[in-house]
Amino acid sequence: MPQLLSVANVLGRLLMVFSLTYLLPIICSLVYRDGTFPTFLVSQSACLTAGGLLTLTTRQSQRELKARDGFMLVTMAWVLTAAIATVPLILHQQLSFTDAFFETMSGMTTTGATVMTHLDVLPPSINLWRHELNWLGGMGIIVLAVAILPLLGVGGMQLLRAEVPGPIKDAKLTARIADTAAVLWGIYLAITLACLLSLRLAGMSWLDAICHAFSTLSLGGFSTRDGSVGDFDSPLIEGVLIVFMTLAALNFATHFAVWREHSLRPFGRDGEARAVLSVLALSSIGCAFYLWEDGTYGGFLPALRFASFNLVSIATDCGFVSTDYARWPVFVPFWMLFLSAITVSSGSTGGGIKMFRTLILAKQSSRELTRLLHPALAAPVSVGGAVIPNGVVVAILGFLFLYFMSIVTLTFLLIFGGLDFISAFTAVVACINNAGPGLGAVGPATNYASLTDYEIWILSFTMLLGRLEVFSLLVLFTPQFWRK
Repeated sequence: MPQLLSVANVLGRLLMVFSLTYLLPIICSLVYRDGTFPTFLVSQSACLTAGGLLTLTTRQSQRELKARDGFMLVTMAWVLTAAIATVPLILHQQLSFTDAFFETMSGMTTTGATVMTHLDVLPPSINLWRHELNWLGGMGIIVLAVAILPLLGVGGMQLLRAEVPGPIKDAKLTARIADTAAVLWGIYLAITLACLLSLRLAGMSWLDAICHAFSTLSLGGFSTRDGSVGDFDSPLIEGVLIVFMTLAALNFATHFAVWREHSLRPFGRDGEARAVLSVLALSSIGCAFYLWEDGTYGGFLPALRFASFNLVSIATDCGFVSTDYARWPVFVPFWMLFLSAITVSSGSTGGGIKMFRTLILAKQSSRELTRLLHPALAAPVSVGGAVIPNGVVVAILGFLFLYFMSIVTLTFLLIFGGLDFISAFTAVVACINNAGPGLGAVGPATNYASLTDYEIWILSFTMLLGRLEVFSLLVLFTPQFWRK
């Protein structure tokens, strides 16, 4: 109980900080006079009040966080902020709590799956709120809190280890954890502004540019249009989005190194970045040739345009679409979904297994094949010149087992509920990788609105499981976690 009260105390403070995020849609509602000002004001007040009451009632339980507290706090923070973020959607859009929670969880986990329609005529502030949730979830609201919690007397290292994937866990960019979080958010903000201005110059309105910049850098995939990016029908906009989706799919620690050295050489030194760029380039060209040869498009350039945009979008777990690729030869959509599991870098805003783990597993497999022929050979696994300890390799194998077993289990749960196999399987893959659209009933030309409440809750859990990289969530369900 003391452990829960201590976590609840920090959650209360997080909610009070989160209430500040309502200021952006409040300003938007005043500018556009879209009638949502009272709704967002009530929502902000409810969030601030709930956070204040939770903090006051647990103030005597305040203490420094322990490692296991970080896992509980991260999970509860995602669930609680997603739940409180539903208030504007319930009050103004008349969504049920189930649909509203799915929408906000999709936003916070940067999945981009939606149950909402007529996005083109939504009040601007509601659309901005959805996209702001994407942006906040992109780098992680917990990482944002890490920069603030030390000021409140609460340590942040446990949170960062529970939330941030990959090398950032082991190699801080700065001496203090709060400074590390600030640096990450500074880079994130700077690239977002660059994307916003580029989209505006490419022809988007200011509102569309802001919303799509939020979605792009977070790899969240929400759009202001029912037809997503396809409604703009602009090769220039698609080109801008490809560039910034790719940047968002790379490790932000590498972006920091580029900024610090004023050189692009860190990208060349980063073996993971080279692998990501190679996979995206070769897959785009290969799929374009496939579509051209199949006769889907009359020329190679149109095939390259549509193949490259949609493949980069799904492979980086963003989820924008420019055409109904479910009508393409089945190889290409399934290849894109496969890439959504492995392509993005660790330390990026994307989801899935991550390229870093993929490279380690590939080299471990190669080592095992070599040792069959030369049992005494010492061949350590290394990535980018750094030797990977065997303990890390074993942990990755454990992660991979849980990742695939989660996909199998969740797919069967959806099939049990009556969903067809293609829709169930691709929905789970898309949600656990935080990629957005699947195939079948949840394909690029539709959304998740046709699913039952049971299926919606299963997929809401799936999105959270993927965002927290399986371990951070499933550890809460182990008996060992609750033992003293």
